[in-house]
Amino acid sequence: MQYGDFYYPLPTNEPVLQYAPGSKEKAALKQAIKELKSQKLDVPMYIGSEEVRTGNTVSMHPPHELKHTLGHFHVGEQKHVTKAINAALKAKDKWAGMSWENRANIFLKAADLLSTKYRYHINAATMLGQSKNVIQAELDAACELIDFLRFNVHFLSDIYRQQPISPSGMNNRVEYRPLEGFVFALTPFNFTAIGGNLPTSAAMCGNVVVWKCADTQVYSAQLFMRILKEAGLPDGVINLIYVDGPSAGEVIFNHPDFAGIHFTGSTGVFNTIWKTIGNNLPTYRSYPRIVGETGGKDFIIAHKSADPDVVVTAIARGSFEFQGQKCSAASRVYIPSNIAAEVKKKLVETIKTMKMGSVEDFTHFINAVIDEKSFNKLEGYIKGARKRDSKAKIWIGGKCDKTVGYFIEPTVIEATDPKYVTMCEELFGPVVTIYVYDENKYEETLKLVDSTSAYALTGAVISRDRYAVELATNKLRNSAGNFYINDKPTGAVVGQQPFGGARASGTNDKAGSILNLYRWLSARTIKETFNPPTHFGYPFMQEK
Repeated sequence: MQYGDFYYPLPTNEPVLQYAPGSKEKAALKQAIKELKSQKLDVPMYIGSEEVRTGNTVSMHPPHELKHTLGHFHVGEQKHVTKAINAALKAKDKWAGMSWENRANIFLKAADLLSTKYRYHINAATMLGQSKNVIQAELDAACELIDFLRFNVHFLSDIYRQQPISPSGMNNRVEYRPLEGFVFALTPFNFTAIGGNLPTSAAMCGNVVVWKCADTQVYSAQLFMRILKEAGLPDGVINLIYVDGPSAGEVIFNHPDFAGIHFTGSTGVFNTIWKTIGNNLPTYRSYPRIVGETGGKDFIIAHKSADPDVVVTAIARGSFEFQGQKCSAASRVYIPSNIAAEVKKKLVETIKTMKMGSVEDFTHFINAVIDEKSFNKLEGYIKGARKRDSKAKIWIGGKCDKTVGYFIEPTVIEATDPKYVTMCEELFGPVVTIYVYDENKYEETLKLVDSTSAYALTGAVISRDRYAVELATNKLRNSAGNFYINDKPTGAVVGQQPFGGARASGTNDKAGSILNLYRWLSARTIKETFNPPTHFGYPFMQEK
């Protein structure tokens, strides 16, 4: 029985540690990296109360150090997907019936464990498994994941308190139920925080979840799963499986209890999923919730009044942090002709100072791209830009080497055609394309920005002219779900900049905000009448 209204106030963002020379956190992180590298993990799937090992294993290697083996994970089949669904449905009633305060405190404890006991290990796992440098791992695996857990508890607490009015003679209330069935969380390689948020945000609302992470993120995902279990997450609430996408989809999207998907990945995959769900609608108990954050072709447009140093820094950080492997990374840049030469000179000089290599050397700003498939794709675009008859030329970078790891130099392409292929297609790597426009054709260029790409995730305008800022804000209203003024188009913070885009970039359900949590709830309105009528008639029916 519940005897109180247990409310969780707005938290503060987790402080970002800086790992300065001689700091305790730098020493602790280096020790955690050393510890993880000394082990070879045998990683099972987590289904219900079981750790499932199939014997069919895939080795895990740091993308920047292919000769080193971090361990192996056990690959599942369709029967394991069915087993995970059954485990979830078995746990459903008891989990949905758990009091809010006990449910919430599991995730708050997980956040606390991440902030303290496991901070350096989750960062180290992300650095080794996904080739992130120290600050990118700290921002992602520690701070953002902690923020997702804490802020979502607060947001859900707010939702539960939202109740209708009750006129005299009755009581109205709304209960926020979990969805009827199970939720499928399909998560990408590039953010440990996304891998943690997609299953937990749905589970927090009382749902049970089948979680399939990308194979290239298993190393950090399995650690977070173990942290959740240590925090008290009951068996079967979240089930972590490693099964190929088509096999998982074949089982999940044909199951009558499929209630929703929480997805981050490519637009093509999401389109296929949406079509499959649409074709299978007669199968389901309810219309499934479809929540997805997909691709991006994110832009920076500089006005002729822009400070060249601000432009250069926005490009350098926005395009090359985590090797450009962010949905929000700046991939196309529009520079006015009056500052183009200065921007080029300073950007080239800046990139020359960027060191590239292993994450274990903390002076490296650039690390490896995630895998060979990504490496080959990016190398193909760079080779295309090198062709003599190409409508593009390379300002700096372009070297690709996979002898030790999947290393691609930060590369800047200048396109003479604003519809050149690298201005239009998503690359997902450390490659940015610049188009120099006539400084007096700013408004026409804004139209070009809006029409070039099918995506609408992030974008930025850089200007010291407030009229130019306002014009861009209005003309690009539908071009980006996250819009930045005088900043890079990356680095959204939970509770500060809810993240998500529209058009081909997804459903814009804003991860890290109250909007996202509404999608994992099904409201039921209850009206109780204290003095119910005893006759069908109304006063209007009476005559003198």
